[in-house]
Amino acid sequence: MNIDHLEAFMYVVHLESVHKAAEALYLSQPTVTARIKTLERDLGIELFLRNGRSLTLSEEGKAFIPYAEQIIGTYQQGKKRLKKEDNPDEIVIGANSITSQYFIPFALPFLKKANPQLRFKFHSATNDVLLDKLLQKQVDIAFMKDVTHRGIQKLELLNNSVRLVVYPGHSFQSLENLSVQQLASEPMVFFECGAFDWNRIHKLFEMANVNPRIEFLVDHLEVAKSIILSGNGIGFLPSLCMKDELVRGSLIEVDVSHILQINQHIFATHLNNGFMYPELWNDILRSVREFEKERDLTFI
Repeated sequence: MNIDHLEAFMYVVHLESVHKAAEALYLSQPTVTARIKTLERDLGIELFLRNGRSLTLSEEGKAFIPYAEQIIGTYQQGKKRLKKEDNPDEIVIGANSITSQYFIPFALPFLKKANPQLRFKFHSATNDVLLDKLLQKQVDIAFMKDVTHRGIQKLELLNNSVRLVVYPGHSFQSLENLSVQQLASEPMVFFECGAFDWNRIHKLFEMANVNPRIEFLVDHLEVAKSIILSGNGIGFLPSLCMKDELVRGSLIEVDVSHILQINQHIFATHLNNGFMYPELWNDILRSVREFEKERDLTFI
């Protein structure tokens, strides 16, 4: 049994396409197909059911996945351990834009201090690109929003729920049970980004049959936050971007959980066949705890 044949099989499983697997492996599609057929002959089973050009995992193929992952993972770990000591192991970390801007600058130095023998490489990308890079093994671990894919495992790490914030002295600061009508009467800044479910906020006003005073539409978090800080509007922002301001009191959170809740989290995500450096997981968890502690907020 050839390790290259196993990798071809797992790439097709993860990417759900012979074409994408061939691109990721820098091989031709016929070569990938030939490797899988050779693996099937070695095993004496059909890993995929074929219908024209489409491939569907057979029951035997599904059952074989954890064994293939274990073999590949063991091989890769052995290969890493046999490297010369003067060539440091490299960890490639990816993160979506908000995590890149607000958590990664804290996490990378923390992880490096705890693991001086490792070299860290970082990529910032959208959630879709991160998932693709993860499946193609271009990153070892990705910090991203919740995604579902049979080829990955994930661990919930950071609370990034969307909250209503106002500037100090605003009349909403001490108001309880804020109504949708009251909310709609205030000038608002909307940070619009595909990473968040802003449609739920729009729906809130629609269901109440009121039109909100949206006076600023921006696509940059810091711009939206600055407008609120300057006292020119109020708005909903993801919590990661305003931890420092909430602690300092330059932004005030208004509880609107009785009319709207948008709970979101950042997940640490890696392939099913395991994170190459399991000892690093504890350091990642510690970095999150320290990150939250530094801002006097609860670790999620």
